Amino acid sequence: MSKSKRDLTGEEKKLWRRVASSVKTRRPLPADIDEPEPPKPAARDVVAAAAPPPPPPKKPRVAPAPPHNRIGEKRVRRGKLDLGGSLDLHGHDQESAPAAIARFLWAAQKRGETTVIIITGVGRGGEGILKRRLPDWLSSPDLRTIVGGYAPAHRTHGGTGAFYVFVKRLRESEY
Repeated sequence: MSKSKRDLTGEEKKLWRRVASSVKTRRPLPADIDEPEPPKPAARDVVAAAAPPPPPPKKPRVAPAPPHNRIGEKRVRRGKLDLGGSLDLHGHDQESAPAAIARFLWAAQKRGETTVIIITGVGRGGEGILKRRLPDWLSSPDLRTIVGGYAPAHRTHGGTGAFYVFVKRLRESEY
């Protein structure tokens, strides 16, 4: 049994246009209902629209400092290594935090501490700005001489809102 294709009546076409205009689709509906096709753009418009400008090149991101040593990281996570000091960044913003971190780490290095904890907090939704930016600050050129590495803290020390920072020892010539 074959179905024959019949033309729509004027009222059916009107009803179809009303229904079709209320539907939102990702693809255009087929134009087989006697609707005029939109005019095609000129060739020069197609060329201009087809080639969007390339995005600006991104700066290569400096890799964060690796953990100083995995054994020390595991020991501090298990509570077998004492933490030298802690810095709580609550109340700081992204402008004041880097200076506070630098002062804290320089003082910790002078005191001979090898492992400290920096508490950033988790922020709203678990992705606070201080938590996100801390690896960049620790990898900055002025702190690379102090920081041997870092690792996320164990849940007993603040979990995802804190980081262990491994401080490099001063050389004898730097005392």
